[in-house]
Amino acid sequence: MRAVARIVAVADGSRGTRLTELRGEAPLLVRRTGPDGDPGEVQVHLVGGAAGPLGGDRLRIEIEVGAGALLCVRTVAASLALPGAGGGQSLLEVVARVAAGGRLRWLPEPLIGAARCDHLSRSVLELAEGAALVWREELVCGRHGEPVGDVRISTTVRYAGRTLLRNELAVGPRAPGWAGPAGLGGARVTGTLLRVDPTWTGSGLPEAAPLGAYAARLPLAGGPAVLVNATGPDLATVRGAMRGDPELATASPEPAGIVGC
Repeated sequence: MRAVARIVAVADGSRGTRLTELRGEAPLLVRRTGPDGDPGEVQVHLVGGAAGPLGGDRLRIEIEVGAGALLCVRTVAASLALPGAGGGQSLLEVVARVAAGGRLRWLPEPLIGAARCDHLSRSVLELAEGAALVWREELVCGRHGEPVGDVRISTTVRYAGRTLLRNELAVGPRAPGWAGPAGLGGARVTGTLLRVDPTWTGSGLPEAAPLGAYAARLPLAGGPAVLVNATGPDLATVRGAMRGDPELATASPEPAGIVGC
C-alpha cells in the first residue's frame, strides 16, 4: 500500500493558525481536532484507516508550518508494525519544514514493533532559524509476551541549515547487541523527546542532567535544543521520566490508556 498525507499550517492574523491543506489517504487519514496548548495553536490527529504499517507499505507524511503558525500533530492510537504476507520492509517517512517564528509539536502515540516485522521510520526535519519544535518518538518492543521484529528509527533535524541532530535506533534480530548494556539494557520501551526553543540563548540553554536511573537530558551543540532519552519496562515509566524534566514537562502529556501493551 502507498499513501501520502499532507498538512500545511499558516498564520492567520488575529485568528491564530489556519490549515490551508489537510489531506490524506488510508491508512493516513487526517482530521482537525480543535485547538490544543497555546492560544492560536491548531491540533490535527492522524486516524488509522487500515491496519499497519504492513510489510511492503510505503507511507509518507508531509508537514509545512509557516511563519508564526502553531501546529500540533497527534495520533488517536499506537502504530503497530506488522509483517506483510508478501514480505518486504514497511516504510513510514515524515518530512517537515518549519519557518521562522513557527512551531511544530509532533506528539504521536508509540510505535509497537510486532514479531517478524521489518519496519523503517525515517524523519527529516528542516527548521529555519527562529523556528520551535517539540518532537517525540517512542518505541515498544513487541506486543505482550512476544519478541520484537526488526525496527529502525532514523531522525535527522537541521536548524538554520546546520545539522542539529542525526539519530538512529535499531532493534530486533538483525541488530546485534541492541538489548545489551550498550543498547536498551533489557528495557522494552524507549523514548526520545527533542525540544528546540529559539528563546534559549547563552546560559538559558538547559544543562545536561540525569533524570532518574535510565533517562537523561542532553543539550545539543548545533542550536538552542535539548534531547531527553529514556528507557523503561513500560510506556508510563518512560513518559514519567520525560515529564520529570521541569524544562520539558509541558511537552510530554499523560500516557494514553489504550497503549499499555
